Amino acid sequence: MKIQFLTNTFNGMAQRLWLELDRLNHEVKVQTGTSPAAMISAVETYRPDLIIAPYLTARIPAAIWQHYTCLVVHPGVAGDRGASSLDWAILEEAATWGTSIIQATEKMDAGPLWASFEFPLRPVSKAQLYRHEVTQAAVKGVLSALKKWAAGEPPLPAPAGKWRRKTNQEDVKFNWQEPATAILKKIRAADSSPGVLVQLFNQDYYAYGAHKEEKLKGRPGQVMAQRQQAICVATGDAALWLTHLKPATEGGIKLPATLALGDAATPLPEKGLSPFANPGYATWQEIRFAQEGAIGYLHFNFYNGAMSTRQCQRLRETFAEAKKRVKLIVLMGGHDLWSNGIHLNVIEAARDPAATSWENINALNDLILEIIEATGHYIISALHGNAGAGGVALALAADKVLAREGIVLNPHTKNMGLYGSEYWTYLLPKRIGIDKATKFTEECLPWGVAVAKEIGLIDDYHGETTHDFTAFIRQQAQAIIKLPYFDKLLQAKRFLRRKDEMNKPLADYRAEELAKMKKNFYDNDKHYHEKRFNFVHKVAPEQAHSMAGLYASRRAIYRKRKWEPINYKDQTR
Repeated sequence: MKIQFLTNTFNGMAQRLWLELDRLNHEVKVQTGTSPAAMISAVETYRPDLIIAPYLTARIPAAIWQHYTCLVVHPGVAGDRGASSLDWAILEEAATWGTSIIQATEKMDAGPLWASFEFPLRPVSKAQLYRHEVTQAAVKGVLSALKKWAAGEPPLPAPAGKWRRKTNQEDVKFNWQEPATAILKKIRAADSSPGVLVQLFNQDYYAYGAHKEEKLKGRPGQVMAQRQQAICVATGDAALWLTHLKPATEGGIKLPATLALGDAATPLPEKGLSPFANPGYATWQEIRFAQEGAIGYLHFNFYNGAMSTRQCQRLRETFAEAKKRVKLIVLMGGHDLWSNGIHLNVIEAARDPAATSWENINALNDLILEIIEATGHYIISALHGNAGAGGVALALAADKVLAREGIVLNPHTKNMGLYGSEYWTYLLPKRIGIDKATKFTEECLPWGVAVAKEIGLIDDYHGETTHDFTAFIRQQAQAIIKLPYFDKLLQAKRFLRRKDEMNKPLADYRAEELAKMKKNFYDNDKHYHEKRFNFVHKVAPEQAHSMAGLYASRRAIYRKRKWEPINYKDQTR
């Protein structure tokens, strides 16, 4: 079936739906320019059988929906209407929420209902809900709607409901004298966009990444401390850590809080907390290590998966210490995103972006090298959330790579004007061969876990929720550590590492990669600085509109390859 996507961006949800539909052998073309003219032109050119809007804030022109069935993914329960569905659900503390598939008509979100799936509303940020529960429900909804449409079944009549206006700053405005939980709810509802407007040191900022703090207390509104570039602000009954701020000025970008504050943050006392500490109260701990016998679980909850130079260094130091305590280490990442490699926002804000990029990539390389050379330990990467760029290479440095069902992998950096480092020229071919590794990094396409397992990029996937996936990870770790031949596994690992090193030293891979990255950073030979600027400032390049963001069908890609294609026709989920 020919399917046309109309979407603001090819974001995580759009990528996930594209992967699911591609597995069913549908041909999907993605249109990211959302002006009426761009949408009409794309549809007239492609003439699809069906249109799907995974993430579309613009109205679909009547010239399209009057002639084509258009399925719109709405992040709300049946009957909910409006652009701020998740915001209101969090603010009103709904017990359950959902995702609905609505047919486009004259009125937005008011058309016939094709499918709707609900889920418990966890107390987490809007962005995390969107990337996890909302996306999972969207996949179920679209596949269900597609099946009904193909069978000729009609949708349900438009359910009764009400239109709710778009939220604004008045809806999330708060006073620091309010309880911490009340403030936390408002910041979560506006995270990751637009953020909540706050005043700190007589300057306006948008706040993100809030976490409750129960021990530190102060005068409401007082900025009491800093910890690993986050700041702690007193509330009416407790305090909140804010990990990121964005200056409320033209061109302001989201940055680690103390970096955004600049000199104003210098006098703040550092209230450090060891990754190995178990505080026993609510606080913010960006890197956390939990030990269960000979198994260690290393959590690193980096906002949006971005890893600055210092974050890479802290994680490497923690990993090195963890090796002294256990024999099996599980790299848990965060429950939202795994890792997306170097921190582009911090680099963009630097006085010397090229030098900061160089420092960042070397720090990430050092971390990955530490993991690769941990031959006396068994390492598992547990990917709860999506991973991209150097984050994929970080995961592949482990002995076993396990993923939650439904995550998306983007093992490439070419679209950011980078060749890539992170020992990818060693790690990717080692798992999937040089031909596939080269194509992956050149094609810049997302990969789902089913295909990733089929080709050997990951070892297995399990569980739709983080709860189920965590239980699966613990079972896997326990099973491995209890193997009667566990020590022989490590012996074999040491042998293979020595063999690989004799064949080609890791230092050579790194030197070759960095030679090309140096040209990217300092010579800007692939327009890295312009692409990074557009990404950080959310500037849509003209090409994205004129070229419509077209993506070929996975089947077409497989036909071009020399290896055997995967037969999806016999696979059902």
